Amino acid sequence: MVPPRSDHIIVVGAGAAGLMAARELLRAGRKVTILEARDRCGGRIYPLPTADFGYPAEGGAEFVHGEAPVTRALLREAGLSLLPVQGARWNGERGAFSRDDAPDPHTDRLHQALAELKTDLTVGEFLERHFAEPEYDRLRHSIERMVEGYDAADPAKASTLALRDEWMDGGGTGAQARIAEGYGALIDFLAAECRRHGAVIHLDHAVSTLESTGKGADERTDKGVSARCANGACYAGDAVIVTVPLPLLREITLPPAMREKAAAAADIGFGNVIKILFRFKSRWWTDKNRDLADLLFLLSDETVPVWWTQHPAGHPVLTGWLAGPRTASMAQFDENQLVETGLASLAAIFGLSPKQLTRDLVTARAINWARDPFARGAYSYATPETRKARSVLARPDGSALFIAGEALYPGRDMGTVEAALASGLETAGILLGR
Repeated sequence: MVPPRSDHIIVVGAGAAGLMAARELLRAGRKVTILEARDRCGGRIYPLPTADFGYPAEGGAEFVHGEAPVTRALLREAGLSLLPVQGARWNGERGAFSRDDAPDPHTDRLHQALAELKTDLTVGEFLERHFAEPEYDRLRHSIERMVEGYDAADPAKASTLALRDEWMDGGGTGAQARIAEGYGALIDFLAAECRRHGAVIHLDHAVSTLESTGKGADERTDKGVSARCANGACYAGDAVIVTVPLPLLREITLPPAMREKAAAAADIGFGNVIKILFRFKSRWWTDKNRDLADLLFLLSDETVPVWWTQHPAGHPVLTGWLAGPRTASMAQFDENQLVETGLASLAAIFGLSPKQLTRDLVTARAINWARDPFARGAYSYATPETRKARSVLARPDGSALFIAGEALYPGRDMGTVEAALASGLETAGILLGR
């Protein structure tokens, strides 16, 4: 269904999807107003002060995954550069370390079961059906750790078919890179582009209500929408693109037709991440007693189980990562408690005391995305019902409401910045009748 001509579009959310959609619409000659709840652009892209960590550290999205054609094209346009991620994965426990490169003896059996899978199951159901015996304990643990840690997903809800390619490809941690200038520089470029093309960006404007008006902003079209903000401001347009994280769709009052469409979001998973960054005086983990000079990812069974370095860059920073259902146990922790938990986990991995680490600590930050009122979590993941739900949310139905974001991306990199950018671009194209 081709949407009606829309000359003034309201974009809710100035994250990657919202800014990308807005720029595409502006370049096609449309008027765009962007309403952003935060006091900054970027959403779950959250740059931390360079002065604190010695480089453009990331409190949110950090890596560029895989080919990422939209992201890479935008980086070239912005004059930004990519740094390939290099280094080795290690396992650590109480000061003992081993490389995490030994294949599981049951990998072939796993690939066979995945290849023969015709009907989607949750990961938990898949493992119970095919790998319940004790001999598969290591395989089950590895898969559950990956689903929770890498995908921020609940194995009891996550789709096996959606993750199949990732598993067949070696666990989803293939080619990755970082933006040398940080993701914040990419957001700055997009926001500047939007303003250059005439967009008005209103920060501190959390949208609370969307209403159908029955007429466009200039009264020339028979469909339109108004957006009312929590601060009392109200804006009228011919159409609206909503790019907020999925949990926030439930917090916006929608007209009945839009509400029915948005209800499909309940069938898309949404996981949480707690991210902890420590800057030390030195890269003490590379001393001669440990031989971890090539350390990139460090895996463990501690409370904060995953850590990574900035290798090959020499920044003395370790980043901790706890994702998925396990973050619920720390839901009420403040930042200081999260930092203490991170130090305790890191100390246990290296067989040190937290006091030893604290003496070398320069700066610490901890971000629990579930406690962010404008995110309510980190990113989406697929359940067995997600494909149908996504088609409902993304389908143009002649209304003035469009929904975009990383959760709407149909490719394998759902949940990434690439997914958000691509979704914003595609949604703008739909609205333009392409």
